[in-house]
Order: sequence, then structure tokens, then C-alpha cells
Amino acid sequence: MNVDRSTLSPMMQQYFDVKDRYQGHIVFFRLGDFYEMFFDDAVIVSKALELTLTGRDCGQEERAPMCGIPYHSAEIYIKKLIDLGYRVAICEQMEDPKLVKGLVKRDVVRIVTPGTLTESNLLDDSKNNFIAALYYSQGTASVCFADISTGTAELFSHRDKSRTELCEGLINEIARFSPAELLVNGGAAELSEVTDFIRNRLSLSEIVLEEDKFDPSLHLGTLLAQFSAESLSDMGVDDSDKCSESALCGLFYYISDTQRAAVGRFTELKFYSDKRFMELDLTARRNLELTETMRSKEKKGSLLWVLDRTRTSMGKRLLKSYIEQPLVKPAAIIDRLDAVEELYMDPVLLGELGEALEGVYDLERLMTRVVYKTATPRDVKALAKTAEQMPLIKDLMRDCRTSLLRGLESRIHEMKEIASLVENA
Repeated sequence: MNVDRSTLSPMMQQYFDVKDRYQGHIVFFRLGDFYEMFFDDAVIVSKALELTLTGRDCGQEERAPMCGIPYHSAEIYIKKLIDLGYRVAICEQMEDPKLVKGLVKRDVVRIVTPGTLTESNLLDDSKNNFIAALYYSQGTASVCFADISTGTAELFSHRDKSRTELCEGLINEIARFSPAELLVNGGAAELSEVTDFIRNRLSLSEIVLEEDKFDPSLHLGTLLAQFSAESLSDMGVDDSDKCSESALCGLFYYISDTQRAAVGRFTELKFYSDKRFMELDLTARRNLELTETMRSKEKKGSLLWVLDRTRTSMGKRLLKSYIEQPLVKPAAIIDRLDAVEELYMDPVLLGELGEALEGVYDLERLMTRVVYKTATPRDVKALAKTAEQMPLIKDLMRDCRTSLLRGLESRIHEMKEIASLVENA
């Protein structure tokens, strides 16, 4: 839509200044208690969400096309737009309109994309919501998967492999994690075997980032800030592994760029090792019906459906990861079986633990929303209720004998300060 900006009102000029910086995004422009869309965005959103298209005076003869939504119900509309393939830039009022004379300062505080959702009602609590970055250069590839809603990240590196072996490995990993977004560099975009698979089988289009977005000399500081680390070695990354370093920098540049001020949510980078886990290709996973059935693609009837008696959202995601990554080392398998046996042989303890866990909310995602400053009063209340359960759970596990359960008990924080802080707020 061609617009003569010289005659626009100051607010509309401000809108276009934002729109120029976020071309290709739907801009949610905060006006009081509403997010408003104007011009082309208004036409697109009104059709996509079946909203009434109205108009607003903009300094020109014709009114600017406009549609809007209440800010307190924006999440559901954002999710619909994301599902339709749009990206949303949230532009907030940075000043209190009551205290400002003239134009209120506004700026984009967050970009919402399929892989950067954190709101509980927009996510499946039984699954992770991964965003991935794949970097390929000179026969070596690294891919990192991160879930910003839980603060988890895993890194895979492929070297000294033929192109066929490398592509098969990448396809298996991408299929298992099923990321909502996949970022690639130019080299990775030319791996046609991989890109064809994600388009045809996962109905996912890769996002090609410029090479400088993966450049450690530009974005290493951003990466380290996300993990509150001082060096790559603090994260367990080999300084000589330039491919992995580039994949990580590209991914966490993108996360920081979309989430803006929020840093330090990620606490650990996990490294996949074929020495720890059984390697299962895509065909084997499908035939074994580990997490979904072959015919209906549903959880019901799968191995996960049979085994899932978990009481929390975190437990559901953890069990799914256990099934998708079977252990191969006998000692680790025995440790896990010993823990299961101890609880199975003590039905009283098992029942009491189950009851205590019923009061535990999704702590991983609650903490993410606190860090990203998007927590609602309901989230804070859920956090307090979860904190109240921690001393009981820790006390119930205090006399456990097996090494795995003892280790879990020692890592449980009682969170008394959090419960007290919320109660006295």
C-alpha cells in the first residue's frame, strides 16, 4: 500500500518507523488497552482473524485501514497468526501516556515466532517447543536445539563422515526433535537431502540467516550471556570446534534478537553422544511406535502412552526424552532400574510422592516467564504453590537408598524464600 508519509500524523510516522525496521512482520502497535494494526497489516490480520476492518484518521484525506484486539487477550490471536505462518512484532508503550505530553515513546520489546513461544496456553505441556540452528561448512555440520520455554539446549556435531552419513544423521535428529523453527547458514541450505526432508515430511521451511549472524567474533558475547558463562569452556564447548561455535552463536543471536532484554535463562548445554544413547534411525523410531503410532500419528497406542503415568508436565517431557534416547551403558541402565524398583517396592512412599507431585506446576516454564518478565499473577501463584511442595518432596526422598534418587534429593531446592516472598507480596 503506497502512502505519502510526508502528510502523516506524528503517531502514524512513528508506526512506519517501526514497520520499516520490522518488514515481513505483523506489528502489534500498542494504543492504550489495545494492540492496533494499520494499513497492509490491518488488511491481512482482519482477513486472517476475521476481525472488523475499520479506519483511523492519519493526517491524510483517506482514513488508514485499522483493526485491533484487546491487549489482555492478545495471546490467542498471536497464536493464530503464528500458526498461519506470520511473525509478530510486539510494539509497546515505553512511557505512561498520563505522564507524557505529546507523542508516547514506543518500541518493539519482543518478536514472536513459532520457536520462541513461552506462554503456557500456547504450548503443549507434554512436549518441548524447540528452535534449531544448523551450520554446515567444509564437510562438517553442527546442529543445536533449544527450548526457550524450559531453558534446555542440546548440541550435536558431525565430522569425519561422508555426505550421505552426515545427512542421514541430521535428518534423524531433526525428525526426533521436530523443531518449530530451523535456522540455517548458506552452506546448510545447500544440503538438499536435509532441506527436502524438512519441507516435505515436517512441513517446515528453513530460515536462511546471513553468514555474519553465525560469526563468533560478533555474537560470542551474546551466546555467553544467555548461559551466564565467561567462556566457551565454561559451557563445555571445545574452542577448536568452530562449526559448533558458529551454530550456537547463530541460534542464540536469533533468540536474543527476538526476546530482547531477557538473558541468562539457559543453565546447561547438553552434548549428544552415541556412546551414551542407542542410535535409532527414523524408520526404526516409526516402526517401534515409540511416541506415536504409525497409522494415526497419535500418542494413544504408542510406548509412551503405555508408560506415561507422570504427574507433572516436566515429568511428561522427561519421560518422552528417555524413550527417544534409550541408554546403552549398563551402569546407567541399572541405576535407573534400581530407582524404579525402590519406588515400586515401597507403595506407601510412591503414593505419597505422587500426591505431593500433584501440587507441582510446570516450574521450568514458569521460571522462563519470570525471567522474560511475562509472568501473570496466575503464574506467580502457581510458582508459590510449587515452592510450598518442595520441602515435602525433599523430606519424602530423604531416606531413599538408590544412588539416582539420592542424587535427585540432594539437588532439590526447598524454595522457602520464593514461597515467603510471594505470600508477603
